[in-house]
Amino acid sequence: MKTYVWDVRKYVDNLQSYPQINNIIEGYHQNQLIALPTETVYGLGANAKNTDAVKSIYVAKGRPSDNPLIVHIHDRVQLEHFTHNISRETEILMEALWPGPISFIVPYKTGYLSDLVTGGLESVAVRMPRHNVGREILKLVNLPIAAPSANLSGRPSPTKYEHVKHDLDGRIFGIIQADEIDEGIESTVIDCTSFPFKIARPGSITAEKINEILPNSIIDKKVDIDKPIAPGMKYKHYAPTQPVTLIEGGLTKSINPSSLKGIKIAVIGPKTIEPFIPENAKFIPLSEHELDIKGAHRHLYDALRIADQLNDIDHILISGFERNAKTMALMNRLDKASGHNIKREDEL
Repeated sequence: MKTYVWDVRKYVDNLQSYPQINNIIEGYHQNQLIALPTETVYGLGANAKNTDAVKSIYVAKGRPSDNPLIVHIHDRVQLEHFTHNISRETEILMEALWPGPISFIVPYKTGYLSDLVTGGLESVAVRMPRHNVGREILKLVNLPIAAPSANLSGRPSPTKYEHVKHDLDGRIFGIIQADEIDEGIESTVIDCTSFPFKIARPGSITAEKINEILPNSIIDKKVDIDKPIAPGMKYKHYAPTQPVTLIEGGLTKSINPSSLKGIKIAVIGPKTIEPFIPENAKFIPLSEHELDIKGAHRHLYDALRIADQLNDIDHILISGFERNAKTMALMNRLDKASGHNIKREDEL
């Protein structure tokens, strides 16, 4: 399959003037797979109303079809077609946080979307992205678009056009190329099917931020990993092909080369740990310093992909961050990227 690339970077202020915009719109309406940028990661979008289109997402990604998908919209009016009984508390949060990097799990009304979107659940996850290109595409297409991350299932999510092309070239109809994204990790997902709400997947919008808007709306701030109600919960995610070890608490001193026993390593972490890296190891900076969480979010998946493509390493070490409310989403992704292979610095 030929994968078309539509470079819209010169047309972000007026997408309708892009010469091939109708090819993109028609592609979605013809139930094709098209990757589009959002502020979190690139999404692999398809018409959420069409079962064949939704099936093709799972095939292209190699993703189990019981893993639910997030439906992307451009206007809250679209919710009326496939949701019901949305609580006033949920509406307050939608008004405050949309468009933005947060998805809401709400009661699902059958009959409008393909039931494959929900993975057999009685709820559906919905998001309104704020990315100028992504949201304008959704507006022009005017369909609910199911869109998981545009990568092979289990691999690091794509934050650049090049990541999507590497994973899915020849497997999908097209890729919308735009500037680099802002957030860098997937959206926060909150379960709004009962109150108080629960965090189903942590993201850049924290429970503390949500509680500022609606006090006591989230009391239990732990992620319920045993109940896969949201995308990214049920199967291995975000992982390079190389073995990974996460260093709990991060590096605070130099790595003893003799402890590596001849293993060639790449180390990912904030720039402040670079002096601790052995001369023969590869260092891939993740952020300026340990408190630069936004920078770590933005560069995480690119750093994992860079490390994974090095031909002369045997193992990837990731210097972890202090676990707190601000780093919950980051450490969630690092835990999963390492397959929960976590060691303290003195265990290396």
